[in-house]
Amino acid sequence: MERNVSSSEGVMPQPVVLRCDDGVRLHGHLWQGRGDLAGRVIINPATGVRAQYYHRYAAFLAGQGFGVLTWDYRGIGLSRPAHLRGCGYRWRDWGERDVTAALRFMLLRDDPGPLLVVGHSIGGFLPGLAHGADRIDRMLTVGAQYAWLGDYAPRQRLSLLLRRHLVMPALTALCGYFPGRRLGWLEDLPAGVAWEWAFRRRRVEMSHPAGERAAVLARMASVRAEILAVSVSDDAYGTVPAVTRALGYATGADRTVVRLHPSDYGRQSIGHFHMFHDSHREGFWRDTLLWLRDGQNPWPTSVVWQRAPRLEPASDAQTGSAQVRTNRRPP
Repeated sequence: MERNVSSSEGVMPQPVVLRCDDGVRLHGHLWQGRGDLAGRVIINPATGVRAQYYHRYAAFLAGQGFGVLTWDYRGIGLSRPAHLRGCGYRWRDWGERDVTAALRFMLLRDDPGPLLVVGHSIGGFLPGLAHGADRIDRMLTVGAQYAWLGDYAPRQRLSLLLRRHLVMPALTALCGYFPGRRLGWLEDLPAGVAWEWAFRRRRVEMSHPAGERAAVLARMASVRAEILAVSVSDDAYGTVPAVTRALGYATGADRTVVRLHPSDYGRQSIGHFHMFHDSHREGFWRDTLLWLRDGQNPWPTSVVWQRAPRLEPASDAQTGSAQVRTNRRPP
C-alpha cells in the first residue's frame, strides 16, 4: 500500500474507485478544487509510473481551482493485483478499458467546466484508444508517444534498444512479468504491456488484430480535443518525430507541438520524467495553467509542428461547443 497522501496546497484528496467494463477496478484519488471549478482534469501516467508521482502536480492544479483525478492503470500501483504473473493486462487495455473508465467517472460527476486531460508519455496517446475520447475538450501531453524504437533519440537508440527491446522481453519471458522495480526501471509491468512495448511496430494499429484495425483508427480520428504536445530536447523517448507520429492518428484534432529546452527553465537536463517534479512548480507547472485554464499556448515561439483537424464541413456544427461536449452522456 502507498503511504497516506498529503498536500502542501491544503487540498486533501478523496480515494476513488473506477469500474471498468470488464469488471476490473482501478484505484485513484480525486482532488477537489476550491470555489468555482476551472475545469476537470484527468492525469494519465507514463508506463511504469505510479499515480503517486503526479500527486503534487494534482494538488497544485486543485489549488488553482481544478477538479483533478489521479489514478493507476491496471497492474500498476494501487491497481496492481495480488499476482501480476498471468494477469493478461495489455497496453491496449489501459486505453480501451482504463481510460474509458476514467472518462466515465469524471463525466458522471457533472462538475462544471471543460474536460481536460494531462497525459505523460503513453498517457498522452492512450485517450485515442478510449471510448468517449471525443468528449475531451483540451489535452496537454508531455513526451507523448507509443515507443517505436525508430523514433528514439539517435544517441540513446542503441542503449534503449538493448534495454527495452531485448532485455525487457527476455526477462518478461523468464518471470512471467517484467520485474522493473528490482532493476530500478520504474515499476513492474504486466507481461502484455512489456510485450507490446518491446515489439511495437512503426504503425501502431499493426499491434491489433487485422479485423480490429479500422475501428482503432476510427476511434483515434474521432478525438476532437485541442492538443498541445510538449517535447523536451533531451527526452530520448518523446522526440519530435515520436510525438508527431503519435499525433498523426488524431486527424480530427487541432494539434500543436512545442519543443522546449532545459535552459528554458534554467536547467542542465530535464529528460522524459522530470517535468512533473515539484521543483517545476513556479516554472513549467505555472505555465501549463495558461493552456488548461484559458486554452492559450504558453510557448508560442517554441512551436515546431502544427496541424488543423481534417473535418467534413458539417462536422464542426455537429460537434458543438466545448460546453455541449462535456454535457453529453458518459461513455
